[in-house]
Order: sequence, then structure tokens, then C-alpha cells
Amino acid sequence: MHPQTQRRTFAVWALLALLLIQGLGGTAGGLSLSLEPDGSIMHMPVSFLDGSPFTDYLIPGLILLLVLGIAPLVALVALWLRRTWAWYLAFAIGCGLVIFELVEVQFIPYSWLQPFFGTIGVLIALLSLLPSVRRYAGVVLARA
Repeated sequence: MHPQTQRRTFAVWALLALLLIQGLGGTAGGLSLSLEPDGSIMHMPVSFLDGSPFTDYLIPGLILLLVLGIAPLVALVALWLRRTWAWYLAFAIGCGLVIFELVEVQFIPYSWLQPFFGTIGVLIALLSLLPSVRRYAGVVLARA
């Protein structure tokens, strides 16, 4: 079946939903940290960053905003429109989110948000790999 006529499967809908959740969460968190780099909006003292390469939350906030907030929303729209590159972006976002959370737990005290968004990252990456999602996006992986 041609990708343009294939229906959205449960896996595609789940991926779209997770990209929306991540996009909204990343945008809200990224804006909060970027607008007030002292962490006051999110009640995160700058002392959490001791031992990290950052003196405040501006750079982590911008990364969160752009890479894990806006990019998932772009991937969501592009995947809805069946742009092949959206599949690659979604997979990269899933992997990037897992890496972001693994680094974050090294510096920020435990919060339920860390495993929550870490799990979302794993699910985004795994859902992206499903054959039904790849077919929907029109992605053909080379055979060895």
C-alpha cells in the first residue's frame, strides 16, 4: 500500500500522542528555564547545577525548548503530513530525550518527571522503529 493511502495505525497514533506530550512538556519546561535561568519558576535552585558545565539554566532551558519542545511538535505535524524526514526526527528525539534524562539525573535531585519523560523517550524511539510506523512515513531501510 502506498504511504499516502495507508491508514494511521495504533502505533502511529501512539507516536503522535507521545510527540505531543513531549512537545508541550519540553516547551513549557524550556520556556520556564529560559525566561528565568535562576530556576525560580520551576523551583529548581541553581545549586542543582554544581558540578555541571552550567552556571544557570539558560543553556539547558534552550536545549529543552528547541530540541525537546519545538522539535517534537515539528515532528508531529510533519509525521501527520507523512513527511519521510519526520520519522528520522522522531527517532532522534526519542534517543535525545533518553540521553537528556540520563544526564539530568546526574545533577538534578530525583523527580517523577525524570522516569516519566525518560519512558516517553524510550517509547518514541521504539514506536518509530515499528514496521507499521516506518511504512506510514514511507521509510524504506536498506537491507544488509
